[in-house]
Amino acid sequence: MSQQLRAAIVGSTGYGGVELIRLLLTHPKVTITSVVSSSSAGTPIADGYPHLNQILLDHLDGVDVELMRQKADVVFLATPHGVSTELAPKLVDAGLKVIDISGDFRLKNAEVHEKWYKHKPAAASYVEKAVYGLSEVFGDEVRGADFVSNPGCYPTATSLGLVPIVKAGWIDPKSIIVDAKSGVSGAGRGLSLLVHYSEINENFLAYKVNKHQHTPEIEQTLSRIAGEDIVMTFTTHLVPMTRGILSTIYVNMKERHSEDEVIELYRQYYEGRPFVRIRPKGKYPATKEVWGSNYCDIGFSLDERTGRLTIISVIDNLMKGAAGQAVQNLNLMMGWDETEGLKLTPVYP
Repeated sequence: MSQQLRAAIVGSTGYGGVELIRLLLTHPKVTITSVVSSSSAGTPIADGYPHLNQILLDHLDGVDVELMRQKADVVFLATPHGVSTELAPKLVDAGLKVIDISGDFRLKNAEVHEKWYKHKPAAASYVEKAVYGLSEVFGDEVRGADFVSNPGCYPTATSLGLVPIVKAGWIDPKSIIVDAKSGVSGAGRGLSLLVHYSEINENFLAYKVNKHQHTPEIEQTLSRIAGEDIVMTFTTHLVPMTRGILSTIYVNMKERHSEDEVIELYRQYYEGRPFVRIRPKGKYPATKEVWGSNYCDIGFSLDERTGRLTIISVIDNLMKGAAGQAVQNLNLMMGWDETEGLKLTPVYP
């Protein structure tokens, strides 16, 4: 393998793919050698994304496993759900490192996957091989792995907000209620009535109520951490902004702990994990404060009157919720400093 790791990006005309391009163009140890699109092969990528004019001159390659094997060492799959089911195993068998940003390999239970994603799951042997890349929680498993399934955006914000206190056993696991909001880029670049300007502008709506496909992904992580089955109420909302996820989480405390103790618990859990920032008492994060960065910011409020803890967790859905975490996982896979290529201050205002 050459000194510079060669990277191919499949699905490079979607928002997740073009965000990967932005990050990898400045990564000190990676060179983009192929940008791939099944729908726009042969055309310059700047045709679809003029902001890349004179920055990335590549013409888009078609989906060709042998070509990717020749041109790349690692392949990022920023594809719609269902595409990676067939493509990722071929790339893994070709000896390539693979980071899949779709949901095709996240859920370990085939029946659960089919129920929530409404399509046939991938072959069990590859699902088992894929390491779930929630970097701050399962980073030790990601190190040295060849095949990583990148978490979803809602699961990243929500799981990072819950894992420490679930692991500590301080809450009633049956009490978890999650109220999560996302910007419209989470729906991708494809056209739909839901993200039509006239429909979403000056509007705020709940969608996929009790049916969002990220529900079992979060439950899978929390159940693994708790050592018991955890189910929760999870409601998603669409907000008329481009980027960002704010996950407001409500849990009942099982034991008597102060808000200061909760904050210290989180600080200790995330010590040495550079992309999770814990807010001081009385300070709550906003999506604008992580925009364009790989940070997850978390704040807390403990209501002693009700014994209920409110956890507020924010990320940029295209960064920590997709491309940023994918690059973080690449760094872990390669044994590099996990901040390589990700030392980005949030864009503000």
